[in-house]
Amino acid sequence: MKKHSARVAPLSACNSPVLTLTKVEGEERPRDSPGPAEAQAPAGAEAGGRTSHRCWRCSRAQLKKIFWGVAVVLCVCSSWAGSTQLAKLTFRKFDAPFTLTWFATNWNFLFFPLYYVGHVCKSAEKQSVKQRYRECCRFFGDNGLTLKVFFTKAAPFGVLWTLTNYLYLHAIKKINTTDVSVLFCCNKAFVFLLSWIVLRDRFMGVRIVAAILAIAGIVMMTYADGFHSHSVIGIALVVGSASMSALYKVLFKLLLGSAKFGEAALFLSILGVFNVLFITCIPVILYFTKVEYWSSFDDIPWGNLCGFSVLLLTFNIVLNFGIAVTYPTLMSVGIVLSVPVNAVVDHYTSKIVFNGVRVIAIIIIGLGFLLLLLPEEWDVWLIKLLTRLKVRKKEETAEGAADQGSGPQSKNRRARPSFAR
Repeated sequence: MKKHSARVAPLSACNSPVLTLTKVEGEERPRDSPGPAEAQAPAGAEAGGRTSHRCWRCSRAQLKKIFWGVAVVLCVCSSWAGSTQLAKLTFRKFDAPFTLTWFATNWNFLFFPLYYVGHVCKSAEKQSVKQRYRECCRFFGDNGLTLKVFFTKAAPFGVLWTLTNYLYLHAIKKINTTDVSVLFCCNKAFVFLLSWIVLRDRFMGVRIVAAILAIAGIVMMTYADGFHSHSVIGIALVVGSASMSALYKVLFKLLLGSAKFGEAALFLSILGVFNVLFITCIPVILYFTKVEYWSSFDDIPWGNLCGFSVLLLTFNIVLNFGIAVTYPTLMSVGIVLSVPVNAVVDHYTSKIVFNGVRVIAIIIIGLGFLLLLLPEEWDVWLIKLLTRLKVRKKEETAEGAADQGSGPQSKNRRARPSFAR
């Protein structure tokens, strides 16, 4: 019996909807094999019981997946909104967005160890760390993870990862978290446009409409604060972060394709190693040039930094491995739901003004994001649904007419006297 494993494409960066599992290829669930011809003609009651049992088992599996989906949505929403709010709170005491980006990215190193713990607990065929590592390294080619592969296939994504997070966190310093979180949702529209141009993905009119809505929402969000310098710079930083994230996702699909769970975990851990080896010098330079300076290490809010990193790691883990227990669309809904959560927090903790233009911009961008969640065959499904509803309506009309026609005849038959003796 062949084994099929989920293949996923890690998306992108830290404080953003970036490390999502985008699709599952070759996934097949075991099905009951049909019996011999003699066993396929049981009594009616037995067949009906077997069918109802199969439907009940199917509905139970779907309910379980939906239940896990709700749990994943709540986890994504809370961790995403929580990390954004905690970053805003951290900057009041520790004004160093790049250092915070570097510190949080170092935690990516934990991806592969955590994956291996899950592998040991769940897998029937347990492998040693070295065996599992070598098997996952096949993702990079026949020679595994060589120095050339590290610099050509991992380093560019490490740079994009850092840029995405830094721009996002720097934007939080300039504008409120509600605007930052909703503007980053335009990331999905940028992914579609780049995939359409670079990867030659299928053209979909509804996604073009979603991209137009996203661009319109960005313009309206800029207008909401009257084109002030801080607002324009903050919005430009978020749009730049969303663009870097989209470029990360499209390049990953173009250069590396898709990855299994273990391969994705190893790749993200490698990004953490790259961050430690090659990005560490930048916070040091920023410290000594006093661009990001703090007087004493005792003044650093380590609790906030660690809390932010844990929330971000949780967010990325759920997005990467949540597809194993629920639908990918539900995980994306969790990102959208974080916008109203941030809005409520901003309403009570900052001086944000929810004027008409800002509210309309949030609704437009949110609507565009939801349109991008529609599957490629959504129009076919919609036509089938409308056809079924039309056929059912005709059947009900025909049955109603038949009942009305047979009603008087049966009544006359009952009232007719009998001459039989």
